[in-house]
Amino acid sequence: MDLTDILEVAGRTDTGQIREQNEDSIGEELELGTVVLADGMGGYQGGEVASAIAVNTVLNYLHEHLNEIHPGTLDKKTGYRKESLLARAAIAEANRTIVRASESQPQYRGMGTTIVLGIFYDNRITVAHVGDSRMYRYRDGQLELLTLDHTLLQELVSRGFYTEQEANESLNKNLVTRALGIDHEVVVDIHEGVTKTGDIYLLCSDGLHDMVTDEQIAEVIGAHRANLQAIADQLVKLANEQGGRDNISVVLARPLKPYPAPPQHWYRKVFEFLF
Repeated sequence: MDLTDILEVAGRTDTGQIREQNEDSIGEELELGTVVLADGMGGYQGGEVASAIAVNTVLNYLHEHLNEIHPGTLDKKTGYRKESLLARAAIAEANRTIVRASESQPQYRGMGTTIVLGIFYDNRITVAHVGDSRMYRYRDGQLELLTLDHTLLQELVSRGFYTEQEANESLNKNLVTRALGIDHEVVVDIHEGVTKTGDIYLLCSDGLHDMVTDEQIAEVIGAHRANLQAIADQLVKLANEQGGRDNISVVLARPLKPYPAPPQHWYRKVFEFLF
């Protein structure tokens, strides 16, 4: 299904004020309703390479396989939609590709990347992520975080050792406990949700959410919600004004209207007519 007329997407990536190179990567395939962001790390240009591999591998994998499934089909064995299983498989393939590149090219040894992926389909969204790149949803004036950071600090918060306020003030926010390229296997967190026309979904690297509070993010989206590119530009600008200590990347997506009902098979129509 072509989602070009259903989904609006905008994005921006910026080096920031301190770093010499940008190790973030962003990508989308609007026709298939996919958006992705990766924040790389490690070695000489290693982070840049790892994040680019992650984004390209995921988009290529989904381009090859998404059209093979019926939108929104439930997998009875796992309870997930087929899109979610493909998201997990795509990220696993990206992880293996990064590991192979790291093992075969010594200059990239130790490189890795976080990733956050969104797939829109059938008035739904699948969110898949590894690391501390995030996805937010802005709905009816409220901003909600849809992902949970894979960081040491978040684990301590979850176990009650830190409050959210203490975590926000900590200097050790970015010690990730999960990333692509570290091991041959990676655990991918999956979240499924129902979309509404006018929702705004924000994917971002820690270069944004470390510099800009959730309250400020919500304020920017609310002030510029008619223009996704203006939101992206303003968020990057604000992160730079407040220090810009890391690369800053954002991708925004908005469903513009409900998805059309998929065509029914003839036997389904007969069944509904008779019963």
